[in-house]
Amino acid sequence: MHPNPAFRAEDTARHIAFARERAFGVLALSTDSAPLISHVPFLLSDDGTHAELHLVRSNPIVRALHLPGPARIAVSGPDGYVSPDWYGAEDQVPTWNYVAVHLTGQLEQRPQEELLDLLDRQSAFYEARLLPKPPWTTAKMSADALERMMRMIVPFRLRVDDIQGTWKLNQNKPDAARESAAEQIAHNGIGSELEALQKLMAQVDRGGN
Repeated sequence: MHPNPAFRAEDTARHIAFARERAFGVLALSTDSAPLISHVPFLLSDDGTHAELHLVRSNPIVRALHLPGPARIAVSGPDGYVSPDWYGAEDQVPTWNYVAVHLTGQLEQRPQEELLDLLDRQSAFYEARLLPKPPWTTAKMSADALERMMRMIVPFRLRVDDIQGTWKLNQNKPDAARESAAEQIAHNGIGSELEALQKLMAQVDRGGN
């Protein structure tokens, strides 16, 4: 998380809404050597108290986590490079704007009998966004194929103790400089989801990004 308070002013409710909608992040678990990292889809509860996910049984995190232990899910949003030339002001430096939310807590393996319900709820959450396509469900799989697939994966839950977010959108710049950078980043920028980033930067000017 960025230490500048200007980028840390958003409330927890917005962090939760962002992470819940994003529903994909980087799960990190500390070890004696390098952290173990896995990119995972997840379901975050409405109140942000827990995130549910599954991992393939051969994932090193599954092998390393014998008891509940500390872990973090980092959720990234739009991001992009900001050129100093875009501000229309002197003595500026390059930077990178971005949105990120971190969910930190205790990761625990859940009983295998919870897996099917988790898979059904996850697929329903994602499939609902694909309307008007009829949603895919596990009922479309043969019993044997579903059983084989479920033997390969393990359900987990992150009990979330702390939620932190960074919304780095040039809040530390004058309005005119931020507006100019927002306009340029949408048309000439490099990064990901630049139009979404531009909108977030522009919303700062309207008193609440």
